[in-house]
Amino acid sequence: MRGFALFVAGVGMGILLMQSVIAQDGARNDTGMKLNHVAIFAKNFDAEVAYYTKSMGFREAFAFREPNGAPILTYLQISRDTFLEIQPATAEHPAGFSHVGIETIDAKATIARLRRMGVKVSDATPSANSGALLTNEIDPEGIRSELLEFGPTSRQRKAMNAWK
Repeated sequence: MRGFALFVAGVGMGILLMQSVIAQDGARNDTGMKLNHVAIFAKNFDAEVAYYTKSMGFREAFAFREPNGAPILTYLQISRDTFLEIQPATAEHPAGFSHVGIETIDAKATIARLRRMGVKVSDATPSANSGALLTNEIDPEGIRSELLEFGPTSRQRKAMNAWK
């Protein structure tokens, strides 16, 4: 239940953030960024994935597992451009909120602009799992945001393009 409450809070936050984007140009504001996903850690990973797919109707976009079959993460697609990322909870990462994923059209330009504004962010590198260009930033409250650029071969872009 806690995971669901965090998910709802994340989606609510995303809706509020997106209102300013929609008001300015119908898709993105001048930051060139938009909310793409919210990520949570789940105590019972399989039950959480089953809940969101069976009860909420989200479809599995893609998943990664260890060679022994243990889950790494699952991306569930809520709408064409919006996902829920679920990862197993661990001692280091207890059940609850993990991070937000923010899509950018041009990671290099976004990183340069953020650095000019004083944000500490490293260069984006390809994700070994999804193929997206990815970097992280940590806000003053310690909340992590992934900044992602989805190239044509990234798992996220393929899922978005396959949406019907």
